[in-house]
Amino acid sequence: MSEHTRAIWDWFNGAPLRVLVIFLAALISHLVGHRAIDRAITRLASADLKPGPGTAKRQAERARTIGTVFSSTFNAVIWIIAIGMILGEFGFNLGPVIASAGVIGVALGLGAQTMVRDILSGIFMLIEDQYGVGDDVKVQEVEGKVERVGLRITQVRDKKNVLWYIRNGEILVVGNKSQKR
Repeated sequence: MSEHTRAIWDWFNGAPLRVLVIFLAALISHLVGHRAIDRAITRLASADLKPGPGTAKRQAERARTIGTVFSSTFNAVIWIIAIGMILGEFGFNLGPVIASAGVIGVALGLGAQTMVRDILSGIFMLIEDQYGVGDDVKVQEVEGKVERVGLRITQVRDKKNVLWYIRNGEILVVGNKSQKR
């Protein structure tokens, strides 16, 4: 092996190889995790957990809604960890960042009160099963079909084919035409 080739190999064998391994591990974890979540949600959606007329469809919609929340959360966790590890490989000292996270958290908490309210409202909305993907709802002045439910925002498409983004913290009253007694 020539000296030039050896120098290239020594360079690649250091941080670039570790960054590539971290990226590939995050990508594989992302794909495997999504596949596992999709399988679990499909199994949960097809299971008849609460027998009764019309409940199977409702359970499937609720499972899909919870699946989107799990997928989003899983994505965020995997890629934040991967980016932190990659930054560490480039010599970025994460210790002070992690140590100051408490102070930053307080500042963000004060500045992001509406976002925290939206997320908490989204969690309780999912737990209470107020509405789910595919339901016909009336939220504030918007009436239409729920297309996506997230922890922070609900997307509703009205009869004029307009997609509305409604923050969960702003939803004070919701009418659900799809839920039966």
